[in-house]
Amino acid sequence: MEVIDLTGWKGLVVGIANEHSLAWAAAQHFRNAGAELAVTYLNDKAKPYVEPLAREVAAPIFLPCNVANPGELDAVFDAIRTTWGRLDFLFHSIAWARKEDLHGRLADCSADGFSESMMISCYSFIRMAHLAEPLMDKGGSLMTLTYYGADKVVDHYNVMGPVKAALECSVRYLAHELGQKRIRVNAISAGAVQTRAASGIAHFDELINESMRDAPLRRLVESCEIGRAALMLASDHASAITGELLYVDAGFHIEGMVFH
Repeated sequence: MEVIDLTGWKGLVVGIANEHSLAWAAAQHFRNAGAELAVTYLNDKAKPYVEPLAREVAAPIFLPCNVANPGELDAVFDAIRTTWGRLDFLFHSIAWARKEDLHGRLADCSADGFSESMMISCYSFIRMAHLAEPLMDKGGSLMTLTYYGADKVVDHYNVMGPVKAALECSVRYLAHELGQKRIRVNAISAGAVQTRAASGIAHFDELINESMRDAPLRRLVESCEIGRAALMLASDHASAITGELLYVDAGFHIEGMVFH
């Protein structure tokens, strides 16, 4: 029987906030496949929620990583270099916007708010690719999370739409630049899932209902399904897949405008 085996592989998971995080679902699948993981947490407030999860996956590297704080991301990669000397895959699952920008019109978004959201949600992935490149001298896999609102207008997604669109475009350019080093770069476009990050979107319950109604599978996506997709992209099963946007949304994205 063919199974995905990551025994001996080293991976970094950034973006676990609690046990409901999509990053946690991915981490569980990576670990169950045999990978050794480095896990980060945002700050001291988040640490009590993430630390038990890091212990559960026996993470030998567990460090703070607020990408807005100078030096924290570099410290994570320094620890990886010292502890392992290499990195096989990276899972990026962080996004942020000021409340007034996330809940307000894009036309009213402040310049500072837009810049901060772009830096944390998009540029952080570019920076991670830069730091990971020398540790992936035998190739590797870089993954990030996005959402359908990057491609089509989704009510209440607001500033995160153009920010995620920039992230998706960055995936393609990074795939182009790093491909000669056998580093693959892909994005998972996840369907609506009840997570801490999603709870910040206004009227998220309406989006949940719309997803269940309009998706061809007539259901929501489960976190474990995002985790399995990440496991596949991390592994050699996806050795010829790069620059791709993989929708894991029960088919919601194919429907376009559905009238009832």
